[in-house]
Amino acid sequence: MDRAVVGEGVDRVDARVKVSGRAAYPTDHDPPDVAHAVLVQSTIAAGRVAALDTSAAEAAPGVLAVITHENAPELCAAQGEGGPVPPPPLQSDRIVHHGQTIAVVVAETFEQATEAARLVTVLYARAEPVVDIEDPRAEHVRDPFGTDDATGDVDKALAEAPVRVERTYRTAANTNNPMGPFATVASWDGDELTVHDCTQGPSRTRSDLANVLKAPRDSVRVLAPYLGGGFGAGLRTWQHTVLAAVAARQVGRPVKLVLTRKQMFTSVGHRPDTRQTLRIGATRDGRITAIDHEAWQTLSIDDANYEHVSRCSLSGYASPNISARDVQIRLHVPSPGSMRAPGDAQGNFALESALDELAHELGMDPLELRLRNHADVHPVTGQRWSSNELRACYRTGAEKFGWSRRDPEPRSMRRGRTLVGYGMAGTSFFFYQASCAARITVTRDGQAVVGSAGMDLGTGTYTVMTQLAAELLGLPLGRVRVVLGDSSLPRAPSAGGSGLTGSMGSALHDARRNLIRSFLDLVRDDTDSPLRGADVDDVRVEDGRIVREDDGRGESYTEILTRHRQDELTAEGSAEAPKEDLPVVPTGPYAAKFAEVHVDEDLGTVRVARLVTAAHCGRVLNEKTARGQIVGGTVGGIGMALFEHTVTETRTGRIANGTFGDYLVAVNADIPDLEVHFVGGPDPTSPNGTKGCGELGVPGTPAAIANAVFHATGIRVRRLPITLEQLL
Repeated sequence: MDRAVVGEGVDRVDARVKVSGRAAYPTDHDPPDVAHAVLVQSTIAAGRVAALDTSAAEAAPGVLAVITHENAPELCAAQGEGGPVPPPPLQSDRIVHHGQTIAVVVAETFEQATEAARLVTVLYARAEPVVDIEDPRAEHVRDPFGTDDATGDVDKALAEAPVRVERTYRTAANTNNPMGPFATVASWDGDELTVHDCTQGPSRTRSDLANVLKAPRDSVRVLAPYLGGGFGAGLRTWQHTVLAAVAARQVGRPVKLVLTRKQMFTSVGHRPDTRQTLRIGATRDGRITAIDHEAWQTLSIDDANYEHVSRCSLSGYASPNISARDVQIRLHVPSPGSMRAPGDAQGNFALESALDELAHELGMDPLELRLRNHADVHPVTGQRWSSNELRACYRTGAEKFGWSRRDPEPRSMRRGRTLVGYGMAGTSFFFYQASCAARITVTRDGQAVVGSAGMDLGTGTYTVMTQLAAELLGLPLGRVRVVLGDSSLPRAPSAGGSGLTGSMGSALHDARRNLIRSFLDLVRDDTDSPLRGADVDDVRVEDGRIVREDDGRGESYTEILTRHRQDELTAEGSAEAPKEDLPVVPTGPYAAKFAEVHVDEDLGTVRVARLVTAAHCGRVLNEKTARGQIVGGTVGGIGMALFEHTVTETRTGRIANGTFGDYLVAVNADIPDLEVHFVGGPDPTSPNGTKGCGELGVPGTPAAIANAVFHATGIRVRRLPITLEQLL
């Protein structure tokens, strides 16, 4: 057997089933006698439903039910295990955002449900919406997460600092917009509910549905083996999922509900826009003496969302005086949610832009400023990092990019009428590892099946877990099969926060240890076994065999099971989040980003020509999928920097660009030469040594691009996305 199954660029194990069209996504499920549901959504942003007339819809051909707040069952507003659950739908006549669901029509066919939905007439009692982050009428929620923190005396240090920079930065709301529209297929069998859903966390969605529907958790099963993109949109149990279950129970048939593209803009979250103020003080030789970061972010009127924007300033750079605060601003906008690199994507843009402005004030190379203020320990707690190779990221990235060729003077580099700019940024992503469980079964024919409720949203979990299990069991890749995306399997956290690989990988280590122990228990008194009396710490696995460390004697899984007339042996394992009293601070991944931009001097158009990422992701289980994750995130970062902006009309609260024709994203023609280089080694926090990498592509990318635009043009852009109007 080729032992090097981890670390290589192994092709995705699920690739063949996907490209052949055999992967079943939620929209592919059409159970017998399925009915179809279509949402009716509000056309105002604030007020209430004064009257609803559903008679024409109810009389339309094929209609089975029209559910509104007047006849919907009472649902429970519950705090979910993975964070707050959006408010349960159709519980009152109150309208809090444009596009809020006010009815669901169920019919025999999708076309009949769509036509009947148009026949529902609504009379509104309108109120004036509040949709701007700076509207003085908006409610401010201060320290919403209980995580505001500070060390030292920031105000005093700023007052005494020889050099000070105080700037305000804005980032626009972005919408996740996966290619596959979100869908739910719900079926009841008595009191048992089965749901096929576009969720990134089957275990969490199972608990959320049980809570909202006031049903026993064990009576709910959630299936999501494949997802057509999520980028964080699948991290919450949205109202349409609840409504599909409600509708299926009411009509006594399976119900399929698929969102339209327009509804994807109002129903499954978005990255909230921010207004951030950075104050930084420093000495003349570039030593940072104070950082003050206050971040405002938007929030819906009656929901909660965890989006810690200022967090990056608490650990980004060495300083004796740091303060970081978050404020949420309640508006008549749809519920926000996580979008790739939540919080850090926005916070890093402000922090790294301010660092670049400080470097310009000091006349210092931006890279040298960051190296000089590298945080060797946690700036607030003084604890050592579990691992931190950010310095190596800076060195490797600068060398691969050719940073030394940069002329520091803005507008000094050009190619004809095109201005050329070099910019860079440092970044990290927070550490996240949650409780997880996994199951391993080894069969008599030497095959292994690994199961966990966690899912693969396209990041490569099927593949890296196959690789890791093969390594742990001493089996070839082809003899390992991984089953994911089913809440009836051992419980797992959501696929998000760059934490699933670490969580599930740790659970696999424990399951493998328990499995080997079970094999050894089977032969403990077996006189025919060379493993008789061996303990789990006395053996290793290789080539499908358990082998004694001392003398190399052993036997295969197949031999043990055959002799003991067992078809298979199964063991489960689990892993918990690291304890908070560790002597080190568990760290997520780090990266340095270097961007080259070309700006048309006459038209103000910006093109990203090159972007180099040097990343420390701990032990890389699969370089091909890891590189793909960082490249994909970087493309999202380019979109955040130059294109993406969910535009809300101030007067009506309507999203004005809720289509792919109007909401701009980066496409192939916008994507330059993207390089990714991995540095550093394993992190000791988890037994598999990983740090995660899926979120790392976004943060740092917008700041590096904006800093390169300043270097090219001499114009500092502090609002994303960067538009040609800002440069003319």
